[in-house]
Amino acid sequence: MARNVPLNTLRTPSSPSEVSHLHHRSLLRSCALGHVPPALGRSLHAALLKAGILLSPTYPNISNALFHMYAALGSSSSALRAFQDIPRPTLSSVDWTALISCYVRNAFPARALLLFRAMCREGLDPDEVTLLSVFSVAACLSYPIAGASAHIFLIKLGLPFTLSACNAAMNMYAKCGRMLEARRLFNETPCPNVVSWTVILVGSLRCEGISSGRKVFDLMPDRNDVSWTVMAASCVEAGLPREAFSLLADMIFPNASIIRRINHITLCSLISACSQAGDLIVGRWLHSTALKSGHFDDNHLLIVNTALIDMYAKCGRIEAAIALFEVMPATNVITWNAMLSGLSMHGMCAEALKLFSIMVKEEGLPPDDITFVSLLSALSRAGLVQRGRELFLEMKQVYGLTPKVEHYACMVDLLGRAGHLNEAETLIREMPVRPNEVVLGSLLASCSLHGKLKLGKKLSRELMEMNPNNTDYHVLLYNMCSSQGRHRDAEELRRQIKKSEQKKGPGLSYIEINGFVHRFCAGDKSHPRTLELYAKLDEIAQRLRFAGYYPNVASQVPRSMDNCLEGEEEREEREQALLAHSERLAVAFGLISSKPGMPLRIFKNLRICCDCHSAMKLISQIFSREIIVRDRNRFHRFKDGLCTCSDYCETGPYMWLVVIGMGSFVTSEYLLRPSG
Repeated sequence: MARNVPLNTLRTPSSPSEVSHLHHRSLLRSCALGHVPPALGRSLHAALLKAGILLSPTYPNISNALFHMYAALGSSSSALRAFQDIPRPTLSSVDWTALISCYVRNAFPARALLLFRAMCREGLDPDEVTLLSVFSVAACLSYPIAGASAHIFLIKLGLPFTLSACNAAMNMYAKCGRMLEARRLFNETPCPNVVSWTVILVGSLRCEGISSGRKVFDLMPDRNDVSWTVMAASCVEAGLPREAFSLLADMIFPNASIIRRINHITLCSLISACSQAGDLIVGRWLHSTALKSGHFDDNHLLIVNTALIDMYAKCGRIEAAIALFEVMPATNVITWNAMLSGLSMHGMCAEALKLFSIMVKEEGLPPDDITFVSLLSALSRAGLVQRGRELFLEMKQVYGLTPKVEHYACMVDLLGRAGHLNEAETLIREMPVRPNEVVLGSLLASCSLHGKLKLGKKLSRELMEMNPNNTDYHVLLYNMCSSQGRHRDAEELRRQIKKSEQKKGPGLSYIEINGFVHRFCAGDKSHPRTLELYAKLDEIAQRLRFAGYYPNVASQVPRSMDNCLEGEEEREEREQALLAHSERLAVAFGLISSKPGMPLRIFKNLRICCDCHSAMKLISQIFSREIIVRDRNRFHRFKDGLCTCSDYCETGPYMWLVVIGMGSFVTSEYLLRPSG
């Protein structure tokens, strides 16, 4: 057996003749099991190649042992080469399964599926372990056909439908959105365990909503850290902080005499949920919990602190993020990226550039592609075109990084908003990859800002070919045509959008008061304090007029063409609609529900319009309040009649795909990956 290999053989052999054929296999087997360092197995491989033993028919099983070693080590490319050296007739289903599992572990699900199909073409029947890997592949790819095929294989081949196989199949169906099949399997399972219940819980929360998930959670006979974390994080994301607090209290204090420790993975997942929901109260409570626990090692503490930096930045407390960053005993590139992303979202371009300089010059940390997304986004918001050009070149020439589509989108936004539309279009046409909707949509938004109708029409045609169902492109083009007196073209666009069956989600604003999250949409009259709310809104409107404010209807980018009204009466109606935008309702509610001088923090699912941006500056001055608005692009901090964005507002609804999709990178999965 591998455990009984003599110690004097566990060294790099100077000649393959030093050990017998059996010892060769034993050494490779020991390496596969992790009993000896992987370097020893690679050294033996080199020695065998040098001696030509791998090509000798005298030792037919060496290649097989070598393949299983590389498969166990997770080196998919080396495992595949060794697999191809094994004589075809000697390959078994165990060999194929080892290779498939290796590709699954290395996050190559599509290749693993191709290998499974090749195995079936070879006439080999899969075993239970093979089909477990296929279930995992189908879940990762959201490919229910492959998963259902593996399910049928289990039944047709008469393989034992163990609890592990049942859980894997349930997980596959749940992740593919097939909750009916997942629940049917669950009901047929004789003794479901906590994993089975957790799979159904996660699927119910994802596919059916938090009410359905809570019913499953309440029925669970046993709960583990995963089930508690999933349920609590879902409550945070759904804007239910009190329910999240209750769950966390039950999780950490199951009874008066026991305190459950939260591991770093659970804590990072909950903190990431607070980041997405903008829930500062739960986030701060988690921070205090992490400080009190004191059981994390240095590496785990680094991960938790990085998640906290991201959370504070996304909840509008950039000062707290900076303070935590400055006292951290150790950092890595992910930590620096979290801080740079936070500064970018808050419009602190100078601070971001200074931090980047410290990162590469004093700390000696090599930046990655996410670093440059944050920096280019910050430069775009500040309008620093020349510095953006320089940084884009440095990324390739100094740091050896290949720009991705996200970096090109940032550059197009930077150039377009500054009026360099020709240069932005040239950059798009010279991209090594085909431009996507984000890139072209960003330039179209810049055309709308600068009134470039001809280029806007060309871009709109390209965008409609990519996604015919997205009418946002027509809305921008409509506004350009209307502003330039092209009423016939505008009317044609209006008809096209009215024919569209795609429904747009409403703009929503959220504000948290005394532990309760209040949600508003434009013109909302469903709140219990509606009369007080609109009385305050009227007061705000009157005081704004006294301060010289007049609604700018032309600045409004409507969500549908039904809102594009014309004529004096209709114009007045649009002005009234502007005064009842969701963020203004949230501000009015904050003013009547909080103490004087308290800052108001509002979260929007859409971009703040230019008219509301102007109004917020005046409201902050009139009522002596700091108003922090997080829209889908960035933070706007209004104080004493000014905004931190310096009125360099976003140009359209496309940059958010870059800023949020790449800039908000600090999820628990990202935090837990190796920093190198």
